[in-house]
Amino acid sequence: MTTTDIQPDSAAPSSVQATNPSFADFDIRPEIVTALAAVGITHPFAIQAMTLPVALAGHDIIGQAKTGTGKTLGFGIPLLHRVISPGEEGYDDLPAPGKPQALVVVPTRELAVQVANDLATASTNRSVRVLRVYGGRAYEPQVSALKTGVDVVVGTPGRMIDLLNQGFLDLSRVGCVVLDEADEMLDLGFLPDVEKLLSRTPASRHTMLFSATMPGAVVAMARRYMTQPTHIRANDPDDESRLVKDTKQVVYRAHAMDKVEVLARILQARGRGLTIVFARTKRTCAKVADELIARGFAAGAIHGDLGQGAREQALRAFRNGKVDVLVATDVAARGIDVEDVTHVINYQCTEDDKIYLHRTGRTGRAGKKGTAVTFVDWDDMPRWGLINKALELGIPEPLETYSSSEHLYTDLDIPVGTKGTLPRSARVREGLDAEALEDLGETGKRHGSGGGHDTGRGGSGHSGGGRDAGRGGSGRSGRSERSGERRSDGGRSSEARSGAGRTRTRHSDTTSQAPRNPVGAAGASNVGPLSGPAGSDAAAATGAGAGAGDRPRRRRNRRPHGGEAGATPSSAPQA
Repeated sequence: MTTTDIQPDSAAPSSVQATNPSFADFDIRPEIVTALAAVGITHPFAIQAMTLPVALAGHDIIGQAKTGTGKTLGFGIPLLHRVISPGEEGYDDLPAPGKPQALVVVPTRELAVQVANDLATASTNRSVRVLRVYGGRAYEPQVSALKTGVDVVVGTPGRMIDLLNQGFLDLSRVGCVVLDEADEMLDLGFLPDVEKLLSRTPASRHTMLFSATMPGAVVAMARRYMTQPTHIRANDPDDESRLVKDTKQVVYRAHAMDKVEVLARILQARGRGLTIVFARTKRTCAKVADELIARGFAAGAIHGDLGQGAREQALRAFRNGKVDVLVATDVAARGIDVEDVTHVINYQCTEDDKIYLHRTGRTGRAGKKGTAVTFVDWDDMPRWGLINKALELGIPEPLETYSSSEHLYTDLDIPVGTKGTLPRSARVREGLDAEALEDLGETGKRHGSGGGHDTGRGGSGHSGGGRDAGRGGSGRSGRSERSGERRSDGGRSSEARSGAGRTRTRHSDTTSQAPRNPVGAAGASNVGPLSGPAGSDAAAATGAGAGAGDRPRRRRNRRPHGGEAGATPSSAPQA
């Protein structure tokens, strides 16, 4: 493996080191140049300028650069340059027109959407067909698109493997493969799937691997599946830190009971734009978002318990400015590029320095300024010490901070007197509900049964079915097929007695279909004429449940009342 440390100011070939080069200076399709210029992208960032000459020459590449430095176009432009779209010269001469010519593998759904959109933007002036393939969406549209014909497939490993195993995704004609955020795919356990995908592509493919960090397992995979790759590290010689230099790092030791108050004041800082609040767990994420909404902030949430439609709705609303606070778990920590994110807030201390890098990398992107604030609990101080040492932040002991601390206001330029609720005059955002919730035909979703937040992925919602709702329904109230069944056994649904495996249920079913013995049946019919306390109790029990299906309730609950034993059918003749 060829390792090349290319730095912006180092001696390098003139094709890479041209003074302030533009995309027009590179040997790429003019349609791509004009499409990028139409959206204001004319000059490449460092990683792009270094990657383009090597990638356009067909050499395998390992690209390593800080998050937020433009890696997407670093591989997107060479990929699109190689693809031949319908109507272009040479398309009809392809061995299999309509089969995917390029494959981009990413770790998360949100990143798949973003990369696909960037590729579509760069190919606006061409007829390149880019397909997004990831979970949470219905299979049918993706299968239909593959049958019709696509040129570039962008997606997550899981759904790609599913389509590959079903025979819908044919990788035999792929000429270019990109692995984006490879270290995250390693952390998520996707490397075996990635290796399976690579094994189905031609050995002569052009492979590009991009990541912010390079663990040993990723390097080993590169050696196995890449041909003499060039390792490009885009580093600024004046910036040795692993952090983005344009991001201000602020760390506070905050009490769990006061965090929301501190957060609400930070969100009212002067000059604050879009803000991402990262939480460690899905429950904390949902709770913080609800708290902020109750305090008047326009907030949305992204976490794994939400359906894909709700996740994309929140991200669209955030991009469009309808909400200015996005509370998220780490599904939004990788590769998500939203303009004008001025603040990133770690509501809880991150697990390690890599996660810290990727979270704080959502701000200070593309040369803009940003602020990263991290709350550290007392219990997290040992973990923070390791992160601080690894990243050389110089903050070994974060300052103890409360919502009333004066330094909180001065550090982050918060107006004096700011309270924990957003004034009504400042509530100018439209909110999450202003963004349409797209019907994605999500897997496991029961249409027309309510659903709430969890219906998108067939989660644990009480309405809309459970995880298996799409396969016959085991949710708590999504059993529309059985809703018309006769109810018996004291009002309980007959489904509860239809073989759920409980001993008591099987006992009741047997009893409800036939009397356990003739004496019991006769006793039930002779209870009426009896007199005395035992007889009256039996008559009351008979009146409460006249149907045969109600006898099991009496039999299960038979217990002497007031010391007398005449309440059961078997004791009636003795009364």
